[in-house]
Amino acid sequence: MLQETLEPADLNMLPQSAVTASPFDDIASLHALYEPRIFRFLLLSCRDRDLALTLTQDTFLNVWRARSTFRGDCSAATWITRIALNLLRSHTRSEAFRFWKRAANTAVDASDLSNHLSQSGRSAEQHLIAHQSLAKVWESVEQLTPRQRTVFLLRFVEELELTEIAATMNLPLPTVKTHLYRGLDRIRAAHAELTPRKDRP
Repeated sequence: MLQETLEPADLNMLPQSAVTASPFDDIASLHALYEPRIFRFLLLSCRDRDLALTLTQDTFLNVWRARSTFRGDCSAATWITRIALNLLRSHTRSEAFRFWKRAANTAVDASDLSNHLSQSGRSAEQHLIAHQSLAKVWESVEQLTPRQRTVFLLRFVEELELTEIAATMNLPLPTVKTHLYRGLDRIRAAHAELTPRKDRP
């Protein structure tokens, strides 16, 4: 990094643009880095591939247009995800329907979604969504409230920290935790009901 190789006195001699470089100066690299992540989040949220592609394109168009408003109070990833989430919400309100109630009519099958899920599996919940009964698990995810579902996806698919989710959704951290825990309780309960019980001796 330029700033890491220069002494503080040297920085004063540089053009201001070189000292305060924005992560959005190179939009092509930013798009290459974050486009798969944003598309995955939108696809899992709306389960409509064409719509997810459109919203992904709109997200990066808005990122470019609004790049001068980035204040650096959160990461670039959080800021971009917030824009994507706002676009998704706006589309949902304008169309007056909920995507998850239209899942049966979409071309995206639950098993196909597994190709877009994170494979790190660092927790029991991540193992749960990667489980062979993925379709059953996603049936229970569909029943979550919109906020619970968004928090679930951001935490266990996008692997954001709770503080990042709070910043992305513009919610207090305790509220994010409440949505997460309630959503997990509902998913675990539904998964337990869908899982056949072993025969008792």
